[in-house]
Amino acid sequence: MSLNQLLKQVKQHPGFDRVGMVLCHNGVVRGTSRDGRRTTGLEVSVDHQRLKAIVAAQKKRAGIVEILVEINENRPLAVGDDVMFIVVAGDIRENVIGALSDTLNAIKSSVTTKTEFFA
Repeated sequence: MSLNQLLKQVKQHPGFDRVGMVLCHNGVVRGTSRDGRRTTGLEVSVDHQRLKAIVAAQKKRAGIVEILVEINENRPLAVGDDVMFIVVAGDIRENVIGALSDTLNAIKSSVTTKTEFFA
C-alpha cells in the first residue's frame, strides 16, 4: 500500500485540470477498540463488489473527478499499520470533503468487516 502512489495516480487523471483539492484519509490500527479494550491488531475483509458500487456512485457527485481506495486486507495488521487509504480529488472543498466523508462512512458500514485481536 502506498499513499504516494495513489496521489501520483490521481494526478495522472485526464480531468485533473478541474481539481482544486485532493483530500486523503489514512486509517491506521488503533491500540484500543471503540469500547476501550486493549488491542494487538486486527484483520480486515472486503466486499469488493460493494466497494466498486460505492466508489462509482460517489464519483457521480458534483465536482468529483476521481476517488481511489486501497485497503490492506486478509492479513493480520499490528497497531500502527495502515488499514485504508482513500484519495478524493475534486473541484472545491465543500464537494471533496462531503464525498470523502460519505465514501468513508459507506465503506466502514457496508464494505469492510474487521476482526480485532485483543491483548
